Formats: sequence, C-alpha cells, structure tokens
Amino acid sequence: MPEHPHLDRIIAEACQLGPVRVAVTYPCSTSAIEAAMTASRLGLIEPVLVGPRARIEAIAREKAIDLAAAELIETGEDPAEAAIASVALCREGRAHLIMKGSLHSDELLAAVVGRDGGLRTSRRTSHAFVFDLPHYPKPLLMADCVVNISPGLIDKRDITQNAIELAHSLGIARPYVGILSAVETINPAIPGTVEAAALSKMAQRGQITGAIVDGPLAFDIAISIEAARIKGIELPSAERPDILIVPNLEAGNILYKQLVYLAKAECAGIVLGTTVPIILTSRADSEKCRVASCALAVLHARHRSPSRRTA
Repeated sequence: MPEHPHLDRIIAEACQLGPVRVAVTYPCSTSAIEAAMTASRLGLIEPVLVGPRARIEAIAREKAIDLAAAELIETGEDPAEAAIASVALCREGRAHLIMKGSLHSDELLAAVVGRDGGLRTSRRTSHAFVFDLPHYPKPLLMADCVVNISPGLIDKRDITQNAIELAHSLGIARPYVGILSAVETINPAIPGTVEAAALSKMAQRGQITGAIVDGPLAFDIAISIEAARIKGIELPSAERPDILIVPNLEAGNILYKQLVYLAKAECAGIVLGTTVPIILTSRADSEKCRVASCALAVLHARHRSPSRRTA
C-alpha cells in the first residue's frame, strides 16, 4: 500500500488533540459503521450513531463490530430523520461534527443548510479536498468539486475563503491559491477567466483574505513552474499552489477523479461554510480517505474553537 505522508501527518496531528464528539448520521452499512469505529479506536472521535438502533446493531453483530465506545440515538427508518437529529445535536452543543453515514449527500445537506434550524452561516456552503499526490511536495487543496454545481462570482469568493481557512487549519499560514480556467488570459467568451481575474483583484482589495490569489491559470501553468517559464507567465509566488479553485463542479469532479484513479492520489474532504464541519465521504472511498476526512474535520474544528472539549 503506497505511503501518504501528508494525510498521515493530518491524522497524527488530529489524534494528538483528543477526540471530538461526532454525530454519525444514518450509519446503516458496514462501511459507515467501520469508518466511525476505526476513527474512534484511533482516538479521533467519540461517535454518536444516529439512526434506527435495531438495524445498526444487527449490522454490527453480523460483522462483529464492537459498538461499546459509541452512543446510539434512536430515529426512524427515514434517513431525513437522522439528518435532522444530527443537526439538532450540533446546534445544542452535544456534538461538534457531522459524519455522513449511508444516506445520500443531498439528504444530509438539506438538513444542514435548512433555513429553519440548520447550521447555515452568512457564507456559501462549499466542499474542499486535501490531496496527497505521489509527486507533489505538499498537500494540495481543491474546491469545489462536490457541492456547488455552477457557482457565480460571489459564491466563488466564499468557496475560496472557505478553502483558505481550511489551509490555515493545516498550518499553511499564507497559501498560494490558483484560480483555474482553460487559459491564463482573460477571454469574455470563457466566463471563468473573467471571474478568476475578479477573484484575484478581490484578494488585492481585501475581499478575500489570508492568501495570495492568482488567476486565471491554465492547469499546466498553475502546477508547473517550468511551463509558466516557457510561456513567459510571471507568477506571484515561486512555489506551486497550495489551493486550486475549479470553475465549476463538472470540471472539478472530473479532475478530482483523474487525480485519484490515474495519479494514484489519496484524499480527504469536508464541507465548509457551516457552523460545524461536515465529513462527507463516498461509498467508494478508501478507509484512509474516511479516516483522514475525520482527522481533517477535527483539525478544522479545533482551529476554529481551540478550547472545544469532547463533552
């Protein structure tokens, strides 16, 4: 199994901080229960399993999974009930993270961003990945490949700021952000280039803070210092990017899966822009991805509220 030093460091640092209470929403599959209990054994989380108790316990018995370290909160068979209950736990301070179980992402996020009793903030909700790439010298963040389908300029401002604050949680004091498009020149026929240029200017004027932001950048220019040199593009940083912002979900989702399945990257990902981070994993994700996503959420939650306790 290949090593992933950047994700391993995230997991190790989160373990040192002590566990955080996590509402595991509708864990009605073996993979969902195992992910929660593995994170618990590592000392990352205190799992609160929210869903139909009999069904959860039956799966655990069948697969010989020990639930002794978990609290169970009973809901009905409807996944939406578990999502609403998980949000309520966080709103009441009885949990500090939410972890997706076996329900659809849309069902969970509908409860999270609901106007009545959800976990909304003034900022747009977005998702960010942290990639551990075999030939990239540092963690690479990417947003938004999961939540926002076709974000506008102000949405992209929030997506960018959310990702910057996640980078700060990882100890990256002033990340270099590349705003991706098809080309590195501004072309009104490609709206993403115009929005990328606007985001760069917004960072200069203080509407985006805590990072160096540059765009539009074609992917080769963003990733390869040599490609930028050959094309005569002067970049604001001598380093390669810490964060890439994609123009829309379609482009981002394709790129993220290329990195995982062709470049052999491993990744962790969470939802940001809510009052608590949301661990949003896929059924196809590896165990390393699931555990690292828990660790990422713990680090971000602790960074935002350093005094937060498990109780």
